[in-house]
Amino acid sequence: MLSFVYTALPMRVIFGSGTLVHMNRELAALKCHRALVLCTPGQQHQAQAIADQLGASCAGIFASAEMRTPVEVTHRALEKVTSVDADAVVSVGGGSTIGLSKAIALRTGLPQIVVPTTYAGSEVTPILGETVGGRKSTIRDHKVLPKVVLYDVDLTLTLPISLSLTSGINAIAHAAEALYAIDANPVVSAIAEAGIASLSRALPRIREMPTDRDARTDALLGAWTCGICLGSVAMALHHKLCHTLGGAFNLPHSQTHTALLPYTLAYNAVAAPDASRRIALALGVEDASRGVFDLLGRLGGLRALKDIGMPRGGIQLASELAVSSPYPNPAFVTREGVRCLLERAWDGQPPEENKTR
Repeated sequence: MLSFVYTALPMRVIFGSGTLVHMNRELAALKCHRALVLCTPGQQHQAQAIADQLGASCAGIFASAEMRTPVEVTHRALEKVTSVDADAVVSVGGGSTIGLSKAIALRTGLPQIVVPTTYAGSEVTPILGETVGGRKSTIRDHKVLPKVVLYDVDLTLTLPISLSLTSGINAIAHAAEALYAIDANPVVSAIAEAGIASLSRALPRIREMPTDRDARTDALLGAWTCGICLGSVAMALHHKLCHTLGGAFNLPHSQTHTALLPYTLAYNAVAAPDASRRIALALGVEDASRGVFDLLGRLGGLRALKDIGMPRGGIQLASELAVSSPYPNPAFVTREGVRCLLERAWDGQPPEENKTR
């Protein structure tokens, strides 16, 4: 008999083209009048455009968001929140900026309006990842869930191809793990398949024509649905390894997800056959792990950890960290199994089932 638990996440989503025109209305609906706009140093022009639109309702701009949300950056942002007497935060950007927004919300209770410009998906999750002393940890807390998400396809038209591809594969990883999560359910699984299919269709078209509005719409819709998956069920080995490598070796977030995904899928293939079948079906291939690996090849994406700065000498440390506090995972997580996985991922070899588990 089928039995499961599904918890819907409360938030308002506005999706389309030109949706930024609703920003002032949404801020007023939250009964807020002094929003601090957040961004990374490279997205100040987009933050300034939002600040100009908000007019008197903008309390200022904090343009120092960083990858993996270092707590020291959060502390500086909190000082800015206090100094300008902000009653809301508006974040524009990808996972780095959204992470900072969530960190502020966790500590202050301020409502968030998020404007994603990548396919990260973290904007629709109650998950916050923070880095302290080179170690990244994550929490789930509805305090960090944004109140409003404004998806504006127009803002993704100029997203660089390389970031579009890695961000898109990052999103696919969220959905793929949701299919074999310890608390998987039919609702999220259906959403996961749709998200994987949407992104796998869109990314090759974006590679050929970055300004293809239909492809960009398909990708952004896929990113949203994959983000729903990430926020609704537990993470497994893939995300554990990404958090471990990112925190320990300062690797770029979406590129790490991209390089690892074929290998983590292969690691779990035998232990989660139905999930593997559904992932392959969504990708339109026979084998899930090889399908992602081949898709990366067609897209021209990086397929080796060594190409994004992972030191070969760090494989043993990463293996030990991964098994010290593992996430629930279909296949039993062993130090030797993870080491073999990372050996292949470091060199960019085709994925294969790990025999050492």
